[in-house]
Amino acid sequence: MKVLLVSANTLTQPYPVYPLGLDYVAGAIADRHQVRILDLNAEEDENVLFTVIDAFSPDVIGMSIRNVDTSDASNPKGFFAGYKELAADLRARSSATIILGGSGFTIFPGETMRALGADYGIIGEGERLVLLLEAIEGRRDAASIPGVVTQHSPVVFPTPWPNGIVRKFDPHLPHLGYYLENGGMLNLQTKRGCSFNCIYCTYPQIEGHVMRLFDPQEVADTARRLQEAGARYFFVSDSAFNASVEHSLAVAQALKKAGVSIPWGAFFAPVTPVDDYYRILADAGLTHVEFGTESLSDAVLKAYRKPFRVGQVFEAHAAAVAAGIYVAHYFLPGGPGETPTTMVDTLERIERLDKCVLFFFCGMRIYPQTDLYEIACQDGQIEASGNLLEPLFYRSPEIGGHEILARVRERADGRLNWIIGDGGEQTAGVISRMYARGYSGPLWEHRIR
Repeated sequence: MKVLLVSANTLTQPYPVYPLGLDYVAGAIADRHQVRILDLNAEEDENVLFTVIDAFSPDVIGMSIRNVDTSDASNPKGFFAGYKELAADLRARSSATIILGGSGFTIFPGETMRALGADYGIIGEGERLVLLLEAIEGRRDAASIPGVVTQHSPVVFPTPWPNGIVRKFDPHLPHLGYYLENGGMLNLQTKRGCSFNCIYCTYPQIEGHVMRLFDPQEVADTARRLQEAGARYFFVSDSAFNASVEHSLAVAQALKKAGVSIPWGAFFAPVTPVDDYYRILADAGLTHVEFGTESLSDAVLKAYRKPFRVGQVFEAHAAAVAAGIYVAHYFLPGGPGETPTTMVDTLERIERLDKCVLFFFCGMRIYPQTDLYEIACQDGQIEASGNLLEPLFYRSPEIGGHEILARVRERADGRLNWIIGDGGEQTAGVISRMYARGYSGPLWEHRIR
């Protein structure tokens, strides 16, 4: 069968993100099917979709939905109107079977199926497409496949994909050049699943609670191929790279042994590190650490069910800075447990975090199937039957969202290293100009003071 995989994401703020998931989907089906990837982020011609459909004549069109919205209360933007228009264009131009997937779809499978009028959807990991294509070819009932939904079938979240996970990275794909020209950043995955229990997180829906660790040598081999293809930086897209300390160290050693020489970054939980942890990673090329800190109040961290406390944040920060690594902290004020006192605690203690960048997302996005969703229902902030496709944010009963944002903005005034949300269009414009001048990576390190 001819399968066209369309990356529907067009969000480029603060920088464009390579559609990693479609590499894995292609890896699952390429042995038996003819596959083409179309990345709408990388296309300037608005008619390219029609051109590709007419030339390729796909039997199946897979539409990958990565982002539902910006998840930023200071500048909320939903993307469903654009997805609905794209789905309508696909229907109008092609008689192909339309299949939805991606992390955004997994968060809202039923609502998205109804809104976009697709034939099938795949919840969770996209490798299940291989089973769905087999069912379509054999004219069998596809709705019985775990993780596959139709317009009328019940939504049942499947267990994690039990079979092989293969990334098909093709250095000759046309969309690759877009990312090499705009920052040179490509993505790398070292595991799937997250064992943490943060109240707001959708990772367990998408990848499951149980971590599945990729072979470090395979990770290093992929990183080497990214480097050889022209990547100047790669970002590890795991929920938290250090969720398994032993595995992260093994990956770092494999990267070094494989001769991977380009810098890289990852997202980390700010837990107390083992001795020399960040020095070892830095020696293997790690240059950027992004900590999901969220708060500097133990009461709030407990309410968020984070796997660390304030003291550990400072220990992790000091170790990373001492290793010569650029450090950023992400804060998420305003969720359950936030009060005027806890906000004061956080803002005062932040002053102890030196040589770093601070990102603030003031408001906690409510997603279905999360503990935060249940809390919001109990607090009367949302109705269980309500539609959450448009961005809705949890509001602490103790302190208003406007007050939180005002306090953060007051502290941030005149400080280059304090960033609210993604920094807005001005920041995106600066990043774009720096990419045009040959800079690579996330670039937030240039705001460290």
